[in-house]
Amino acid sequence: MLIGEYIHTLDDKNRLSLPMKFRKEIGKRVIVAPYLDSCLALFTEKEWENISGKLSESSMLQSDNRSFSRFMFGQAVDTDVDANGRILIPPHLRQRSGLGEKVAVIGVQNRVEIWNESAWAKYKQVVETQADTLAEKLGQVGVL
Repeated sequence: MLIGEYIHTLDDKNRLSLPMKFRKEIGKRVIVAPYLDSCLALFTEKEWENISGKLSESSMLQSDNRSFSRFMFGQAVDTDVDANGRILIPPHLRQRSGLGEKVAVIGVQNRVEIWNESAWAKYKQVVETQADTLAEKLGQVGVL
């Protein structure tokens, strides 16, 4: 399971060094895709196949399904994890998420999210003020 928060630096070649704790779990090849809340998501090949399978089972006759599939798959890239544990963030994804030199790398169970550092700090601050309400809603549907 991928968990934890790390602040890392994008180098001048758009490479991001992944946290050591994540490297064994994610393998040598990953998929980086646009994700929700203006962040990027990094998926293992296995998890990407799971997501791809679920989305392909949804009806392409529904506009929302087509749009979300285009959003995720149309801009996604597969990339190697180099010997130093770095991945390349393509310019179009870096720009899309407003990534600067410092980024937040967040483990979220089955994926890694890559955030602009200040956007992550603001998002986290808002969510922390809502944690009790969110937990109550999850409790009502039997999650907590």
